[in-house]
Amino acid sequence: MKRRHLLQAAGATLAVPQLALAQSYPAKAMRYIVPVAAGGGSDMIARVVTERWGKALGQGFVVDNQSGGGGVVACQLTARAPADGYTLLQGYVATHGTTPATRRVNYDAVTDFTPIGMIGATPNVLAINANVPARDIKEFIDYVKRQPGKLSYGSAGQGSLTHLTMELLKQETGMFLLHIPYRGIAPAINDLLGGQTQAIFPGLAAALPHLRSGRMRALAVTGRQRSPQLKDVPTMEEVGFKGFDAMQWYGVVGPAGMPPDIVRRLNETQIAVLKAPELAEKLSGEAVEPWPMTPEQFGQYIKADVARWTALAKARNIRLDE
Repeated sequence: MKRRHLLQAAGATLAVPQLALAQSYPAKAMRYIVPVAAGGGSDMIARVVTERWGKALGQGFVVDNQSGGGGVVACQLTARAPADGYTLLQGYVATHGTTPATRRVNYDAVTDFTPIGMIGATPNVLAINANVPARDIKEFIDYVKRQPGKLSYGSAGQGSLTHLTMELLKQETGMFLLHIPYRGIAPAINDLLGGQTQAIFPGLAAALPHLRSGRMRALAVTGRQRSPQLKDVPTMEEVGFKGFDAMQWYGVVGPAGMPPDIVRRLNETQIAVLKAPELAEKLSGEAVEPWPMTPEQFGQYIKADVARWTALAKARNIRLDE
């Protein structure tokens, strides 16, 4: 009996500091690392979310833009930070999906981080130059196959989601399109509009102005359901292609080993913020739909995304550090 009482007392003693830590957290401003330069869509998402999230937590966030190495620098800074909840990273599909799948990075997208929760996602859209004589994806595939080696597609760069998604379509259909990588999605879209390339698979936010102007035609979107902003455009699954549920997503992680009570507090307040209709309206400017998840769900999502793109990169022989 004495031994059991001693063990219970010891357990209670260990639990008290953890409980006190969670109750007093956060006691100061939190560093929120964003792996892109200030001014872009990802940065806007970070500032819109953290402004409201900080109010829910009773402490502000300091947004720290760290764009070096395509997100690698930001990931390293986060992974090496104390796991006390005061350093968080806005990871996204590149840092925790396509980049680890296509090149050697000195962080592990799964084991070096604690998942906090998903923010939201936007689909990619298979789009073609308006002068390409195809009204749907079947007509487009037939058109490409009738002209082997003569047509091309642009991407935001080697190993980007815009690159890998089109390579997945090429793998599924057996069609050939020459890949033209650009330094970002804007110049890739410009060349599509000018007719230098015929197809592209950009994020919806970048494509929307050109789809609305009629200079670019949407054939299908990724994701499990149609986009509210393109209600007449089918999903890839609707037109017969499974496995195209990948999205341009944004979520929050911290260093590995964060206290569960702090993770829970961060996740619960994040979800409350994401459920506010006013935030959804703000994020719609980047065509991002809020997508709340528990830490466990988000962790599984990251694992699945890394596995998905790693398998494709291997199958298509896409390795950018060799």
